[in-house]
Amino acid sequence: MSQREVFLAAQRTIALVLAGGRGKRLLDLTRSLSKPALAFGGKYRIIDFTMSNCVNSNIRKILVVTQYNSHSLLEHLQFGWTFLNGKFNEFIHVLPAQQSLESDAWYSGTADAVHQNVETLAARRPENVLVLAGDHIYKMDYRRFLEDHLEKDADLTIACLEVPLADAREFGVAQTDATGRIVSWVEKPLEPTPVPGRADLAFASMGIYLFKADFLYEQLARDAADPASSHDFGKDVIPYLVPRARVFAHRFERSHIRNMDKPPYWRDVGTVDAYWEANMDLTNVDPELNLYDYDWPIFTHQEQLPAAKFVHSGPHRNGVAISSLVSAGCIISGATVHRSLLSSKVRVHSHAYLHEAVVLPGADIGEHARLHRVVVDRDCRVPEGLVAGEDAAADAARFHRTPGGVTLISQRMLDNLQDGR
Repeated sequence: MSQREVFLAAQRTIALVLAGGRGKRLLDLTRSLSKPALAFGGKYRIIDFTMSNCVNSNIRKILVVTQYNSHSLLEHLQFGWTFLNGKFNEFIHVLPAQQSLESDAWYSGTADAVHQNVETLAARRPENVLVLAGDHIYKMDYRRFLEDHLEKDADLTIACLEVPLADAREFGVAQTDATGRIVSWVEKPLEPTPVPGRADLAFASMGIYLFKADFLYEQLARDAADPASSHDFGKDVIPYLVPRARVFAHRFERSHIRNMDKPPYWRDVGTVDAYWEANMDLTNVDPELNLYDYDWPIFTHQEQLPAAKFVHSGPHRNGVAISSLVSAGCIISGATVHRSLLSSKVRVHSHAYLHEAVVLPGADIGEHARLHRVVVDRDCRVPEGLVAGEDAAADAARFHRTPGGVTLISQRMLDNLQDGR
């Protein structure tokens, strides 16, 4: 298939981004906003990665379906994602959950979320529909995914990657024949089937689906009429389709944006540990995720902020950051920041010490505070002299300490601490 044919097919494809996820395992980090709206990497939101993949792949007809605590996400999309040109039929439209004669608005599953918006989708007359999750971190050229889909004349193509067998219990697991056609599918199996020849790996769905448009509409209508269905792609729609339709797997290694010799990068930052680890990776000399790739930029809304500032210089009071990412609007005032990530507008006051800390936008770290292996939620006011990350029992009593030994600090927890609760 020629590049021009793929280019034209991309123009006839609509991306539908499911961005209503609550992210309950992230606890207070998503208490007031949805998981796709959560800050990541200093200046981005999680949804920016999926959206940027669409734009960079020349898929510029994008519908974003929202639900849980969507205000922050809507504001971000409004301010940061209005640059597509309507003159060329490019758009990003947001579809909030809304009541209709046929539904009570709230989506019962991923397939139901698409079905409730099918009229808006069909009105655009796409040939193919790319269904995406808005809460994963990865860089992928969807044109290669589309090329596979078209060459195999698939009704549905599912992007898949190999994951450790122990982790596969959280995914849909596929088995394929020699042509890549999926012959078996189990959603979140207790005993995942390993990849042939690799007993330690399973072939798992990334939650990225490419449908022929008319086929999608038919299957959504069929599933909606099934009272026994939970109306979810992984649990209901795909298991029904595998023995009845042309369902193929696309290997992520074919379409991921390469970072030297690094393996394909895809992260579901759905727990505090996973979120901390993915942010910490960015502080490495040679991180697995390359944010400095100007051929595949990650777009976002950027506030008009001054440059980061490091002030005070003396034998006992230096403002320094080592092996760290420091975003615009930050002020490090006589403090030491080591192997940490500071989001926009963070202030770190004199004699504070941060090590392996992920600090979200607007947080203020008081004098003499010592924070190690922590995530500090947005707009927190960490009091003077607070110590976290050094005493596991004390951290668990005051904050939330994860199985991986990361301490989550939120303003709600700090308020409870001050109130003696």
